[in-house]
Amino acid sequence: MSAEDDEVLKIFVSTDNHLGFAEKDPVRGNDSFAAFEEVLFLAKSQRCDMIVLSGDLFHDNKPTRATVLKTIKILRKYCLGANPVKFEVVSDQSNFVQNQGVNFEDENFAVDLPIFSIHGNHDDPTRDGGTDMLAALDLLAACNLVNYYGRHDEIDKVDIDPVLIRKGENTKVALYGMGSMRDERLNRMWSKKKVKFLKPADEPEDDNDKEGKEWFNIFSLHQNRDYGRGAKNCVHESMIPEWMDLILWGHEHECLIDPVESLVGTFRVSQPGSSVATSLCMGESTPKQGGVLEIMGDNFRMTNNPLSKVRGFAMGEVSLMDFDELNPEDPKIDEKVTKVLVAKVKELINEARERTEVANEAAETHRQNCGMEDEDLQPEYDLNIPKRVLVRLKVEHTGFSTLNNQRFGAQFVEEVANPTEILLFHRRKRPQDAKKGGSGKKRGGGGGNLMEPIAPEELVEVSVEDLIKENLMSDEKKLEILDEATMSVALDEFVNKAQTTAIVDAVGHRLTKCQKKLIKSGGEELKDGRSILTSVAADTDALRRKAEAEDEERAKVGK
Repeated sequence: MSAEDDEVLKIFVSTDNHLGFAEKDPVRGNDSFAAFEEVLFLAKSQRCDMIVLSGDLFHDNKPTRATVLKTIKILRKYCLGANPVKFEVVSDQSNFVQNQGVNFEDENFAVDLPIFSIHGNHDDPTRDGGTDMLAALDLLAACNLVNYYGRHDEIDKVDIDPVLIRKGENTKVALYGMGSMRDERLNRMWSKKKVKFLKPADEPEDDNDKEGKEWFNIFSLHQNRDYGRGAKNCVHESMIPEWMDLILWGHEHECLIDPVESLVGTFRVSQPGSSVATSLCMGESTPKQGGVLEIMGDNFRMTNNPLSKVRGFAMGEVSLMDFDELNPEDPKIDEKVTKVLVAKVKELINEARERTEVANEAAETHRQNCGMEDEDLQPEYDLNIPKRVLVRLKVEHTGFSTLNNQRFGAQFVEEVANPTEILLFHRRKRPQDAKKGGSGKKRGGGGGNLMEPIAPEELVEVSVEDLIKENLMSDEKKLEILDEATMSVALDEFVNKAQTTAIVDAVGHRLTKCQKKLIKSGGEELKDGRSILTSVAADTDALRRKAEAEDEERAKVGK
């Protein structure tokens, strides 16, 4: 695209910044802020028109005051300024939370780098201090620092109204946003066709009318992708309207930012990934990047922006059975295992540091190629002791005992940032026809007939909902007033969202509904406490059957 700047809309895309992650860690405490500041620095230095974030700006549902303060300072430094915004929002702005309009049109504020953000599953709205649902993004929106959109509070439908953006004469972008919501709720509405994407008024109703199409459609969402999680625990690409042009997929931390053709084949998907590693898994070890999305008319391109303010991370895997010098019967086996693992961890430390050097060189090369020299923008946050990298070694220890992680990591406290989490022990998957009496040893009686070790499968994700159903669905433990779905939602909000009144509110809401239903029925047949409880239990069973029927329906749709 060689058009003038007044026709090209430049959007910096990023997601899952997780501000405040490990903020009390003396080494990793600044990691999330350093990476986020670099994202804003790259956007500002390349004169991007706007930034789009696809959820989880904050790591905690109720971030600390220290985290909020740091965030506000960073946003004020990079988003406020005297430069004019070169695009306009031409749609109804009532879908913006708090301000009912974009921040750069407020005459009392000088915003020159607008941010458009949806919420994620970490910073989604919860009740706090009253009946209103509030998210941490509401605070930033009220301060005119972020344009918070894509929030849908209706429990039975989702109408996704786009933010219509126009730059110049030929560039029109419809930005759709859907903040994170519970997968079961979303799948239930999607299967009932209660999720609607509203088109601009001048867009043709016929999805196949390519000539009449005027808007470039972007959909930013924060949900699980279909990585074998089950029909109802993710969003399938087939659910998304075929007339979309580009999907910005948040929530998944692996950086796959290059747009790839979807399974549907009519749109492309970009997965920016997180800017900070919040878990020690393979997906987090890929190089972290942001991207500059340039749009002119119905053409677009994505330019990758390597991030340099990222702590080095390397991951490896070993099987103790592969080392001939290790014998489980050896009285000094722990010392020998430690020696083997220490050597492997040192290799990973060197690998992580090499990756850091490569990432820094790539970032520096990109900045030189883009001519980014802004002496007025000096980053405030940096990595504490960047030479201390992240390392995770998965150890298959079938036939061997495990080591104490803290004692093992003590020798690496000056070299790694996660000394107590270096080793992850697991056992190999046994063949289905393996004899129960197998010893699991490499040498010794009875061990010669064992098959070669099989790589372990990834741990199956166990949800709170599954645990509650397993423990409460038996006749002896079955609840008579509360249903499992209500209980699981309340427990999730209590544990993960720090919503201390979640369980009390759920019980109160359920009791109120039961009381209203009993009063409405007249109560003639309810002569004593037992009959009342029987009636309520029957109503609870009806809720269970309804939930099971919806699960079956979603499973059929997902096949």
